[in-house]
Amino acid sequence: MTALYGSLPFPWNDLTLNATRFARDLEEPAIFNHSMRTYLYGRLIGERQDLRPGRDYDDELLFLACVLHDTGLSEPGDGDQRFDLDGADLAADFLTAEGVPPEKVEIVWDAIALHLSPEIALRKRPEIALVTAGAGFDLGAAEPVLPPGYADEIHAVLPRLHAAAVLHDAIVGQALAKPQKAPPFSVPGELVRQATRRTWPTWRELTGNSAWDDYDGYRPVIEPPPCPSSMESGE
Repeated sequence: MTALYGSLPFPWNDLTLNATRFARDLEEPAIFNHSMRTYLYGRLIGERQDLRPGRDYDDELLFLACVLHDTGLSEPGDGDQRFDLDGADLAADFLTAEGVPPEKVEIVWDAIALHLSPEIALRKRPEIALVTAGAGFDLGAAEPVLPPGYADEIHAVLPRLHAAAVLHDAIVGQALAKPQKAPPFSVPGELVRQATRRTWPTWRELTGNSAWDDYDGYRPVIEPPPCPSSMESGE
């Protein structure tokens, strides 16, 4: 199997090979290829930050988190949570069955569960931060500048296959079938909102119908700005 990936620097051993087969058998090819590229770009971003595998982070754990990070978008991974959480749970179950110690499973779970929350993930340990960084770069982030020919070498082995579009449709498709997978203001929720033009409830609508009556008699401190049409008409 390793021959399929040529000289690309994947950290092959029995566990990483098993994880690769597991993800490949579950996912659409576009999503699987994205997951493999996520590792390559995450590792490169780490190098640009002077992070070295074996010295600053566990390369095996980084790879496992990358290759498994979108398994929640597969049919077996399609549970009742956001796909990132479903994928984290599925990855944890797989790694536990493979005999990975709980403390290592937890790192992979965190990396997958947080990969849609870069504000948090990028402040965590490298095995977590570099999953988010690598996935973001593969889907269009501008940095870092790649070495000449590096992307061509990767795409020759792991073609894009319309990755961003396939990921979008997989996320939205799951959420249209199970609305709880796209809660308001989450990444899946925003993609569903864009696709369906739904309107999310406001903060007041979400919180104002409780038994506490927090808005009863309350005078707003922050006044809403005038709407553009009023400003243009001089009102």
